[in-house]
Amino acid sequence: MDYHQNRDKMRCLMDSTVDPYWNLAVEEYLLTASREPVFRLWRNAPAIIVGRNQNTHAEINSEFVRENNIAVVRRLSGGGAVFHDLGNVNYTFTDTFPAGSDTAAVFARFTRPILDVLQGLGVAARLEGRNDLVIDGRKFSGNAIALHKGRILMHGTLLFSASMKDLASALKPKIRDKGRGVPSNPRAVCNLSEYLPRGMTIPEFLDLLKKHVTGNTDAPWREQALTAEECLVIGSLCDTRYRTDAWNYGSLPMQGIIRSSRFPGGNMEVRMNLTPANVIDSVKIYGDYFFLAPTSDIEEALKGCPRDRESISRCLEQFALEDYFRNMPPSALTDLLL
Repeated sequence: MDYHQNRDKMRCLMDSTVDPYWNLAVEEYLLTASREPVFRLWRNAPAIIVGRNQNTHAEINSEFVRENNIAVVRRLSGGGAVFHDLGNVNYTFTDTFPAGSDTAAVFARFTRPILDVLQGLGVAARLEGRNDLVIDGRKFSGNAIALHKGRILMHGTLLFSASMKDLASALKPKIRDKGRGVPSNPRAVCNLSEYLPRGMTIPEFLDLLKKHVTGNTDAPWREQALTAEECLVIGSLCDTRYRTDAWNYGSLPMQGIIRSSRFPGGNMEVRMNLTPANVIDSVKIYGDYFFLAPTSDIEEALKGCPRDRESISRCLEQFALEDYFRNMPPSALTDLLL
């Protein structure tokens, strides 16, 4: 089975760097600056990786993060916050993404090699829901996508021998509390090491994944580390975005009107301030939903909009909302704004 649609030579990137800030900058580079299809395997030192539209303050246990020197980094893709440590493996695919392509098909295509390897080892793993890989109903992998100018990046976690104690402590309990923001989606989790042949190591598992992916593509492939020129670009991205609090935390969430709910496509929370005339002065939309277009487009358009159903509906009708909030009811945002 060929996991890439692009007929160009596929690049295999086996990263040894475990700096989470750097690694998330590499992801952006591969999506926005590289033109070739890529398969990447990488790991992070202890970190919480927050979804693009999430309220970081609502996701992390700040005291535990600070006391244990855990990095907090925001990624480009949607979805919920995840905990990484050296017992977790991350994988990435990038490829072309023709207009009108089905994102569900992307998840199925790029998780297929992971499932093939595990099933070949006798592990009954499968894709469940919108983006999870599970064994016996327990999640070991969450996956997310990001798009840029006709290219797509899908990346995912693979809990191999991660610290479940640190995972539980680093992320806030999933409480639906008006003041806590929109929480990530909770479910029982497990490590692959519970199911894999006894004694299998992470390097052995990585080698299996690499051999399987590169052995099942019709296009030629090459294994190549990042070049010095690429590292300069990535280093700049890392310093100007991924190591900054402005990107990873953003400004403190506004404390005006706060509304949140759970939808088939994920959690969504709206925070807004109003003028005395009941006009939206500012608005911020948080959530673990997936998206194809930036939420900031919607936030900017809503500024100055009267807070009534007719005005809000008229403001939003200029947008293909499914591109901004995947698998959300058409009225979801309007209902939260009222």
